[in-house]
Amino acid sequence: MRFVFSRLFFIILAAGLLPLSISWAMPSLRTAVIVFDIALVGLALVDYFISRKLPGGATARREFDRRFAIGDPTEVRVEISNASDRDLRFSLKDEYPAEMRLEGKREAEMFLDAHETASFSYSLTPPRRGRYEFGKTAVRFKSKLGLVWCQTFLGETQSVKVYPNMRRAREIELRALGARSFLAIQRRAVRRGEGREFESMRDYVRGDELRHISWTATARRNRLTTRQYQIERDQTVMIALDGGRLMTGRVGDETKFDTAIHASLALMSACARAGDNCGLAVFGRRVKKYLPPKRGPEHMDAVLESLHDMEPELIEPSYARAFQFIASNSKKRAFVVILTDLVDKESSKELINSLKLLRPRHLPLVVTIGDRDLNTTVSKIPEDIKEVFTQSAAEEIIHQREQALRLVESLGGLALDVTTSTLGPRLLETYLRVKERGLL
Repeated sequence: MRFVFSRLFFIILAAGLLPLSISWAMPSLRTAVIVFDIALVGLALVDYFISRKLPGGATARREFDRRFAIGDPTEVRVEISNASDRDLRFSLKDEYPAEMRLEGKREAEMFLDAHETASFSYSLTPPRRGRYEFGKTAVRFKSKLGLVWCQTFLGETQSVKVYPNMRRAREIELRALGARSFLAIQRRAVRRGEGREFESMRDYVRGDELRHISWTATARRNRLTTRQYQIERDQTVMIALDGGRLMTGRVGDETKFDTAIHASLALMSACARAGDNCGLAVFGRRVKKYLPPKRGPEHMDAVLESLHDMEPELIEPSYARAFQFIASNSKKRAFVVILTDLVDKESSKELINSLKLLRPRHLPLVVTIGDRDLNTTVSKIPEDIKEVFTQSAAEEIIHQREQALRLVESLGGLALDVTTSTLGPRLLETYLRVKERGLL
């Protein structure tokens, strides 16, 4: 309905009905009351038709304090302007995406003088990534006679994107690397003489490796001199993110795919701080998204843009196609991080056979995101025969996963079996260990 009756209308209507209490002795009075009520309704309709258009110049504009990110509250501010010469009393309700969680009130009442602007705000928290639609802002205002509230819409429909939560990714990085981030690891590596990139010469001290002694510098300076190395920069990291069936599994409030996305962003941020280039490939039966290895704010923005609406599919991934694509597009030796899930030795056969496409040029790391409930199942004491069989099946699956990962290591790759809660820290620790040991 485009209008609702006002309080004034109901007061007049109630007053008009009072004579009915004595109309039992005066039939003509009942007729008069009916005529009065019909006339009042007709007058209200006329009032609506002459008042239904909002005075020209009234506008609504919606603003956001920042871009939307999954799980982060974002303030929505609605600004109403009255550019007309008439004072207006508004009742407003903003139409927000129903999937988002509302905090505060999306409604407001305000009195706007002529040529005045006012605003109200509320907060929304998106539960997942993707594209969402805001509707127009519904506005109710008093008619000229005050018998009805007229309803119209201001502003335009608006589409917004919900991105992965970069703040969460940086928290993962901070927890894994410590307050001083990559610089602390780099200093430790320099002190230990690890890495392969030459930094400087210094006097030999007890404990330095003999292979780092520079004999030409020793002869020139007439005292033992050793080379000092640092972690190499400008290396290449490639993240291969599985968008297949097993990554649709939910652990807690999110899918394994979403957990892998935030771990990937944490790794990309760490790579940028370390001076390395990091790329991303999302694959299912084919490679659905590919961003070549780079670093910098523009590259991170491009990654967020490409991932905001990416969802896993209920299909088996093709590791062979994905690894062939990465091998063809990565001529420089790279640390290839494969974020996936493996159930057992048989189902992972394609992945293990496909790793030969990456070796020996690249160093692969297969990270399997296990089911947290599976580990919980085998850790508790069974109470009945049903739980005994359940635990037996769970232990068999865990054993087969371990066998599959050992096969990965036998092919010269690295392997991690993690839960959703430990994925980010374990992934970053492995990356830094690879850097420190100069495995690339």
